[in-house]
Amino acid sequence: MRDFLKRHQIPLLITLLVLVVGFIYSANLRKKTTTTFFERAVLTLTEPLQNGIDRTCAGVVALWDNYLWLIDTRQQNVVTIKANRELRARLLAVKEVGLENQRLKKLLDFVEADPRKVLPALVVAEDASSWARTIIIDKGGRHAVQEGAPVVVAEGVVGRVIKVAANSSRVLLVTDASSSIAGLVQRTRTRGVVRGNGRSLSLEFALRNDLVEEQDLVITSGMGGVFPKGLIVGEVSSVQRNEFGLFQQIELSPVVDFSRLEEVLVLLEPEK
Repeated sequence: MRDFLKRHQIPLLITLLVLVVGFIYSANLRKKTTTTFFERAVLTLTEPLQNGIDRTCAGVVALWDNYLWLIDTRQQNVVTIKANRELRARLLAVKEVGLENQRLKKLLDFVEADPRKVLPALVVAEDASSWARTIIIDKGGRHAVQEGAPVVVAEGVVGRVIKVAANSSRVLLVTDASSSIAGLVQRTRTRGVVRGNGRSLSLEFALRNDLVEEQDLVITSGMGGVFPKGLIVGEVSSVQRNEFGLFQQIELSPVVDFSRLEEVLVLLEPEK
């Protein structure tokens, strides 16, 4: 402590002197109405120091206020962003529920219009390989599903069950190359066989002289014992009649969007 006082003796004396002068000056201000030469000298000497102290204090106060304002603004932004995220999540959930209700309403309308017993099922997986077009549904043998059972949606035919487990089943889509369905053109009653081409369909064995046009609907004929009559399979997208040959070349577009399948209906065998 003594070493510190010795090293800073002069600055400390000057500071003490300034404080004493300031005290004396403040005391005289309360008693006098005029300013003496000594007081004017003190004002002149201490004005730069006072101004510096005032500017420093003002800067510190402004910095502190701005810092607090920034902190408060940041907290408000964090709260606002969180609220916006929660609101967007709720809106997406409501939209998803609305879309699901629309799909289920279509299925319900189909069930009410069809006298057969149907089993709703969810699509839980799909085959991503290039040589097969199948999906997995969450219903199986415990739910009375049997191999060969037709699978449909409100828009039309999806496929048929080819493998059954206790709580799931594999469905062969109508677009699979090994799929074939007895069908007919709804407008002209032209018969043929609907085959899958991987992503599209074709109507084979339709006689060349039969009238078939683009946008004609092709439905199941009911022959073959798998699919009941009258279910929509596809829509004619192109027709080609060669000069020679017995049959037309007819391409179909599926009426079902297989990339967006979520809920399906399994047509069960009637109870005996």
